[in-house]
Amino acid sequence: MRYSKKDIKKEGKKLLQIGSPIIATQLISMGLNFTDTVMAGNLSALDLAAVAIGNAIFMPVGIFCMATLIAINPVVSQFLGARKFEEIGKSARQLFWLILMLSIPAFFLIRNMDIVMYWINVTPEIIPIADGYLKAVSWGIPPLLVYAGIRYFSEGLSVTKPAMYIAIGALFVNVGANYVLMYGKLGFPELGAVGTGYATAIVCLFEAIIFVAFTASFKPFKRFNIFARTKGPEWKYISELIKIGIPNGVSSSMEVLLFATVSLLMGSLSVKAAAAHQIAINVASAMFMIPFGLSMAISQRVGFSIGQGSVEKARFRGFVGIVICAGVMTLTAILLFLAPDLIISIYTRDPEVATVAVSLLFMAAVFQISDGLQVGGFGALRGLKDTRIPMVVNFFSYWLIGFPVGYYLGIIKNIGPEGLWIGLISGLTVAAVLHNYRFNKLTKQNLKDLGSF
Repeated sequence: MRYSKKDIKKEGKKLLQIGSPIIATQLISMGLNFTDTVMAGNLSALDLAAVAIGNAIFMPVGIFCMATLIAINPVVSQFLGARKFEEIGKSARQLFWLILMLSIPAFFLIRNMDIVMYWINVTPEIIPIADGYLKAVSWGIPPLLVYAGIRYFSEGLSVTKPAMYIAIGALFVNVGANYVLMYGKLGFPELGAVGTGYATAIVCLFEAIIFVAFTASFKPFKRFNIFARTKGPEWKYISELIKIGIPNGVSSSMEVLLFATVSLLMGSLSVKAAAAHQIAINVASAMFMIPFGLSMAISQRVGFSIGQGSVEKARFRGFVGIVICAGVMTLTAILLFLAPDLIISIYTRDPEVATVAVSLLFMAAVFQISDGLQVGGFGALRGLKDTRIPMVVNFFSYWLIGFPVGYYLGIIKNIGPEGLWIGLISGLTVAAVLHNYRFNKLTKQNLKDLGSF
């Protein structure tokens, strides 16, 4: 079947209708990291570097857990397309057991990561502050995963605005909590970067409470009986979430871990390099939130099509979304090329940090399109519940291509921060090509049983 320009326009509009609130949520959520970075930077380069290193260690664990929970998105979107409403409710109830299974080990792992910093030779003065930050932020892991699980469930049903409104409220809570705890206001001690960790935990608790309350009272969700009594774990549903979610979590962690490892290597170079990298990666991450939000909408649209029994529609909707992701990232690349000094001036007044950060921002502009294509293709594959092969692709792209190239150029050849970032560009580009190749190959086949993927 051929699709007209009208069909493409209609699908693009629908994708943006679903995805725009997700994008807004992601960007507002990035405001949390932005305020953390700016407020820590205003204290000292040491506090900024400690937040950078602590966040670099926390993010792979947090992203793995949250990306695992994203499995609920294609599960419920396919059930929605097939109009199996009872199955939606059962999947949601079992999601909470998976959240519990992830929260406990993640909590203890984050609280005992100082050994990693010593092992990779992070600058000694950074370690105690970064370790304090991690111990503080660990308290936010359980509520963070509750919030994330409910959010991905809602997004799988195309209910995307509540998370956006909650994120707005969380931004204000974060600024207030940072101000009080970092600078020692209202009788609290001045905790510096460690205060940022406690503020983040408070924000996570706020988001979880509000979203649970919303989900329990939202009338369209009543038919799913989400909070009905359950006897205990039902492995039929949990195993499907694990089967889809764990590879998805590992896949997402591969990319995040690459960026985190580069951040840690920056810490071994100098405090200035770590601070400059934190600024550049914060900007690049903000840009990435746009195609990431769209990728969640792509998963929903592709999954809904599969639930309806149409691989052809899934292919069409997936590629419309991927093209939109690439187009958006072309615009962000232009912005980074044209105004790097203006952007960096928001974060720091240190001339040495700014010089390095500007050079890294130019490199971030180079990988924008690759980043958009890889996350768009990855989201389309997730809508098919295809997560195992993408996991292998990410390992190959980021750890057999990206990391070796970056380490060789940045550390062995002593090029420094720019060399490490060339590795990032290489890994993202390879992932972009391979994810889109796979989605094209799978959807070209006239398959009825998507489980064979």
